[in-house]
Amino acid sequence: MSEQKKNILGTFFFLIIISSLFFLAFFSGSRTDEKIESVKIEGNYMLEQNDYLAFVKLKNNRDYKNLTLSVIKDRFQKHPYVERADVKFEDKNNVKVYLAEKKIAALIVEDLETYFLSETHEIFPVLSHTKFIELPVITNSSIFMKKSKNIYGEIIQAIKIINAAELTNPKLLKDLSEINLRNGGDVILTFNGIRPPVIFGRNEEARKMVYLEAITENGFQKEQLNYSGNYLDLRFINQIFIGKADNTESLSMTENTGLN
Repeated sequence: MSEQKKNILGTFFFLIIISSLFFLAFFSGSRTDEKIESVKIEGNYMLEQNDYLAFVKLKNNRDYKNLTLSVIKDRFQKHPYVERADVKFEDKNNVKVYLAEKKIAALIVEDLETYFLSETHEIFPVLSHTKFIELPVITNSSIFMKKSKNIYGEIIQAIKIINAAELTNPKLLKDLSEINLRNGGDVILTFNGIRPPVIFGRNEEARKMVYLEAITENGFQKEQLNYSGNYLDLRFINQIFIGKADNTESLSMTENTGLN
């Protein structure tokens, strides 16, 4: 084959490749120009589909004019409940949005307003029509920056308690109903299944949770605590104090549970 024929053949293949690229670019881009007739959502647990669509201003068909997948994705990812949104055409005119919602660690009640605390330590308001799940409630935090998404002040103490409960026994976290930060004072915890409040104090969260698990897993001690105890005090090393109406009883964690 002559050098001239090789050049012609090479030019021919080059033109085919360029034409194919233009065709693919035109075809892929044409989907964004197609008329969107509906937007459906999967993965929404905290809000109903209509509430999400109302927030991102896509509740009515007239809102779909000149809409693209990238615009839909951007709007959903700006929603405070959404960690990630994947958007794609389900068919020619219908779009499906796959949501991954943020994982919530607790509720914060402050000045009669309610906020979510996420597992990544973000704070954001609870919106209307939110579906609530069982979560510990954080109350009486002395420092709380309402207008910031970042974590501040006393909330750090609550996070340490939540983490310690989960690592010690997930059931402890499930039963934890309130973390009262007492505006900087000794923290008091309330648990489902334990009648008296628990004076938890501050610091050494892991050790205290292990002690609490030891006494609550002992059926006899738990029954006695619920029957006659006014409070449970975990602020002392190797000791749990059960406050009663007439006196205070001390349990040695080393002697009674074998913990060292």
